Amino acid sequence: MEYPALYLKRGEDARLRAGHLWVFSNEVDVARSPLGDFAPGDVVAIVDHRGKAIGIGYVNPNSLIAARLVVRGLAHPFDRSLIVHRLNVALALREQLYAEPYYRLVFGESDGLPGLTLDRFGDVVVGQITTAGMERQKDAITDAVVKVLAPRQLWWKNDAGIRAMEQLPEYADLGYGNHTDEGSGGEVVAREGGLEFGIDPVGGQKTGWFYDQRENRDALARFVTGKRVLDMFSYLGGWGIRAAAYGAREVDCVDASAPAVEATRRNVERNGLANRVNAVRADAFEHLKALREARERYDVVILDPPAFIKRRKDFKEGSLAYRRLNELGMQVLARDGILVTCSCSHHMPRQALVDGVQQGARHLDRQVQMLISLQQAPDHPVHPAIPETDYLKGHILRVLPA
Repeated sequence: MEYPALYLKRGEDARLRAGHLWVFSNEVDVARSPLGDFAPGDVVAIVDHRGKAIGIGYVNPNSLIAARLVVRGLAHPFDRSLIVHRLNVALALREQLYAEPYYRLVFGESDGLPGLTLDRFGDVVVGQITTAGMERQKDAITDAVVKVLAPRQLWWKNDAGIRAMEQLPEYADLGYGNHTDEGSGGEVVAREGGLEFGIDPVGGQKTGWFYDQRENRDALARFVTGKRVLDMFSYLGGWGIRAAAYGAREVDCVDASAPAVEATRRNVERNGLANRVNAVRADAFEHLKALREARERYDVVILDPPAFIKRRKDFKEGSLAYRRLNELGMQVLARDGILVTCSCSHHMPRQALVDGVQQGARHLDRQVQMLISLQQAPDHPVHPAIPETDYLKGHILRVLPA
């Protein structure tokens, strides 16, 4: 194998040897390997300052993360065969975890394929590529997915804003299969907790469904039977519809997106829960204020917002938003109510989320009991050397008068 070398400065190989996969632009020895000599997505051998190869990766001279390591050592090329192998390794875990083929199949760096996400919905796969290196491998990835899974369709949902950092275009289209395929009625469905949720692989959020909260939604069972439940930022109704299936007597699902609210209504009908679940379009903060003023009370309030902190510099403003949201949520809780609060912001430490809840509780002269800590589902495995893969945190809490 002959790959051009990307040389690192002295001492800049330590993080890679400890298990991380990223090379930042200021770690590259540009005197020996000028970044301008590479095109975005070029496959390279990543080499330390002594000339010893660490492994094979890909480069993007236009990105702060200048390279990502894919293969350690030089024994195996970065090609379709490697991708097939990594898919099979990832698949073995998911088949051990879940009885049905509905899960996140590939979670980027944690599954040895940095820049690639694949979600499986039965015989449909929805993928997202966020790096130039993986974009260059798109045909090989498609071939590998077809070989390993033989799906009816593979959709590419490559419209994430993070692609702009890699100077990649945004698009969403069908990568494999036919638009008019009649299998499964041509509809893409997520199955979770014995329920079905119709998703939109092109117009939906991210890859269409949030499998990362599956086990956390499982935990609702002990808290919602016979209760009145409020599901904020409900998207397609995952939390709220599952609460109704567990026996909640009344559920309000609230989202600011009109298409999401309509999709929730369809999912409610699909699962035969229309008599217990309402879908409401409203801004979360304004709706919670209106509920507070109307003295509405819920036994369980679920807060699963989008990331309020997308960059480290947004921490102060974002953490304040989490505190305000949780304080509003507590204000519409019935006595001894249950608060489910989550954050998918990598830059929001778990303890900072707890601190915001506690500060809000004290401001309202209440106390909280932490019952269950929440994290991402095991089909989103955390890479212990890559903190960025550990992003989802949350808690189920009981809120009491002081």
